[in-house]
Amino acid sequence: MPVINLTRPLIIFDLETTGVSISKDRIVEIACIKIFPSGEEEVKVQRINPQIPIPAEVTAIHGISDADVVNMPTFASLAKELAIFMQGCDFGGFNSNKFDFPMLVEEFLRAGVEFDPENRKFVDAQRIFHVLEPRNLKAAYRFYCDQELENAHSAEADTRATWEVLKSQVQKYPQLQNNIEFLHQFSGQNNNVDLAGRMVFNDKGIEVFNFGKHKGKPVLQVLKSEASYYQWVMDNDFSLDTKRHLTRIKLREKFQA
Repeated sequence: MPVINLTRPLIIFDLETTGVSISKDRIVEIACIKIFPSGEEEVKVQRINPQIPIPAEVTAIHGISDADVVNMPTFASLAKELAIFMQGCDFGGFNSNKFDFPMLVEEFLRAGVEFDPENRKFVDAQRIFHVLEPRNLKAAYRFYCDQELENAHSAEADTRATWEVLKSQVQKYPQLQNNIEFLHQFSGQNNNVDLAGRMVFNDKGIEVFNFGKHKGKPVLQVLKSEASYYQWVMDNDFSLDTKRHLTRIKLREKFQA
């Protein structure tokens, strides 16, 4: 049995990308460790042709160049297979709530493959780490596992280190309950409407904008008073997931009217 109690498979994953923009950049490598409730593990590592250039300064970080991925499959060609692999799973990672998972969902949306993040649990070992021992993955690995992280910024090495850190966190801290529901609540950002957190639920459970001139204002109120704001968001550099949720709110009001 795994150290962490699981009721369904947990996928620990890490992405290497062309940059840090969820809407503009693309995945160049994905590594997953799928842990089953029995403790059995299934590992999947795949480099991906992003179909856009990888900047030299990014290659200097993760070591993946254009030449390394030119003959690799595109995300779109792998999307259906990945969606099946991830079906019915919860997710864990390091800084995954803010970047990796939103980026993954964005790629599925671009590929036109159904991948519903609803009803999944998200455990972010970095969030737990920053709450209890503020540092980074390399320091976390040294602190919790008493080892030095080799090949940092290799997706597979970072994925394996994250899984080891997460297991050690559960063993180290008695305040951490040994189940995914609790870890999801502890490490998650549970008031987000969209994955990027551009819209959040306020203390009354109402969707409000979380950026710009309308920060803190109810989304529906803004869409009613400034109808052009919806189109401004749709025309600018926001993730497809954010635009999808905004459209869902807009349509919900239309059908309720």
